[in-house]
Amino acid sequence: MKTVKHFLIGIFLVLFSAVSFAQINQYHADGTRHGLWEKKFKGTDQIRYTGRFDHGVEVGEFKFYKRGFSNQPSAIKTFSNNGRVADLVYYSQNGNVISKGRLVNRNREGKWLHYHKNSTKVLTEENYKEDQLHGLQTTYYDNGHVAETIEYVEGKKHGKQLVYSVKDILIKEFTYENGLLEGINKFYTGRGILTIEGNYHNDKKIGVWKYYENSKLVNEKTYK
Repeated sequence: MKTVKHFLIGIFLVLFSAVSFAQINQYHADGTRHGLWEKKFKGTDQIRYTGRFDHGVEVGEFKFYKRGFSNQPSAIKTFSNNGRVADLVYYSQNGNVISKGRLVNRNREGKWLHYHKNSTKVLTEENYKEDQLHGLQTTYYDNGHVAETIEYVEGKKHGKQLVYSVKDILIKEFTYENGLLEGINKFYTGRGILTIEGNYHNDKKIGVWKYYENSKLVNEKTYK
């Protein structure tokens, strides 16, 4: 009796496995990918990606792997809004998050975060509009203090770029317009004392540049 029972269970498992396998990498009658899909690296049994389609549209979670690393996904995309939106997370091979953000129609959109190596602390926070940097980009030291801020408009520096020491002291101040240095620029010592100031126009020095030592003007140079 037990032999028959075991035999029936074995048949069931074989049939179940066959049916499950048959449901992978299938097309709908309309010719679109439908259901669970898995792709392997050419000439290997290692999965390159796995995810689910609904009439050709990515839905839910897709996992992507690097060749030679099958245990930890290198990236996970979670699709929504009929495949139009994807929340993307990149991972190191030890499972730490490298960066994360949102794609809209496959373009970066909104806030993206990048992390210090092997750390949960943010290295860079930046903002995108239609896959271009747009808004404030902030870089942090590993102690969480601000190292630099830059303003962007449609992929180009536009506004202030401020650089700070690890002790939160402003040491550089640049001004940009449409990606070029324009207007006042200043340099400070590690103690925040002004050492150089002058203007740029179209990425070139113009006018009088002033140089200081111990807060005293020691030199001037004129650029045309």
